[in-house]
Amino acid sequence: MENIIGSIIMSILAILCILISYRQFKEKGFLFNNAYIFASKEERESMDRTPHYKQSGIVFLLMGITSLIIAVDVIIKTSWLYYCELAIIAGMIVYAIVSSVKIEKRTK
Repeated sequence: MENIIGSIIMSILAILCILISYRQFKEKGFLFNNAYIFASKEERESMDRTPHYKQSGIVFLLMGITSLIIAVDVIIKTSWLYYCELAIIAGMIVYAIVSSVKIEKRTK
């Protein structure tokens, strides 16, 4: 029973992440990006938000995919899906760092 509840929770989380990702790709709504969140009001007004929206969209999409894989893994209990989850999470972290550095270099 707890497997089904865990899978439902992870599926809902995945859907939320994918919806946020879609809105980030469309450049609608709040920009979930540290560069924007921690910028001053003057920096926010002059900032090119497009690369930050794209970066956030990709990260939320990867979080949604990871959550879906976890939901499936909770139900079918395989060992190899765990490695897929870790690979996607590692790739997401590397992408976030590398893309942040590239965006910073482009703006300076």
